[in-house]
Amino acid sequence: MSDKPKLRIGLIGTGFMGKTHVFGFATAAKVFDLPFEVELHTVADVTESAARKAAEAWGFAHATTDWRQMVADPAIDLVDITAPNALHKDMALAAIRAGKHVYCEKPLAPLAADAQEMALAAEAAGVRTQVGFNYLCNPMLHLAREMIAAGELGEIRAYRGVHAEDYMADASGPFTFRHDPAGGGALADIGSHALATAEFLLGPITRVMGDCVTMIGSRPGSDGQPRPVEVDDIGRAFLRFANGASGSIEANWIATGRKMQHDFEVYGSKGALVFSQERFNELHFYSTADAAGRRGFRRIEAAPDHAPYGAFCVAPGHQLGFNDLKAIEVAGYLAAIAGRQAEPFGFRAGWRIQTLIETIQTSARSGGWQDVP
Repeated sequence: MSDKPKLRIGLIGTGFMGKTHVFGFATAAKVFDLPFEVELHTVADVTESAARKAAEAWGFAHATTDWRQMVADPAIDLVDITAPNALHKDMALAAIRAGKHVYCEKPLAPLAADAQEMALAAEAAGVRTQVGFNYLCNPMLHLAREMIAAGELGEIRAYRGVHAEDYMADASGPFTFRHDPAGGGALADIGSHALATAEFLLGPITRVMGDCVTMIGSRPGSDGQPRPVEVDDIGRAFLRFANGASGSIEANWIATGRKMQHDFEVYGSKGALVFSQERFNELHFYSTADAAGRRGFRRIEAAPDHAPYGAFCVAPGHQLGFNDLKAIEVAGYLAAIAGRQAEPFGFRAGWRIQTLIETIQTSARSGGWQDVP
């Protein structure tokens, strides 16, 4: 019998990300010494059958179709939101008013003003928050940031980031919530990851110049009739960083053949780093300190030396997976709830990403550089 305090979870949404969050909680409880005993209390979805099926499959004690009733339940300590993007704000604010901690998938909200309202409400209420940017939990990204901060690459001169996938490449694919003009589009959906990674590695972006392109102008609606698409299929931006570096990012959800190209390249005066999410247990490093005739990118392979890899496996080369990154994210968030550390990527950080997205979109419309607020 555990003597740890219980943390009862209420989950909204039973799709892929809901399942991923459950994996995160379950794995974190087995791998890490969490400050709480996690209890999967209630799962909510639109239909009773979906909610009950998820409860039985994932181990929740209760199922409901009324997320508001679940949020108000005094037994719930943390509300986990994996519902469609446009619903995040109302659900999160209701949870905050009820005094709950809130874990919300990205994007935090369709608009930066909404994200700001959510962040300020959470801070005023004193609840802890987390936005789902689990790619940042990769030990290889932390190693890259450490190497950059330690000066191993010298003066950072240039950055290139891309997040490309092909899940919207089929022009006959249906119109979804991701195509909603309020907060939809490739830049908001996956470009948010590219922007978060860029700032995680190099610090604040100060100026942007954007270009957003819609290549597939209509998609079948729920009635089978063509529905116009107003959001971008490809979003790009040139960047200027506070540290003097310049760079670019691209978000592309019609990149035929690409499944998870969340990649970056960093170029400095003494070296360079190259990373691909499709091989995310590797980081490639080039150093000008190597002898002439011996220079080239060398692979650094994830191993127990790169915390918290060792908590999952004692041997190098065995590799972490996507759900492991979610478990690392969960462990960091619960540590923040317990007061052991700051929020790893709270609502204020999510607000920052939405601000960057909207500034790039404004630049794309105006055709010029924009300062980031």
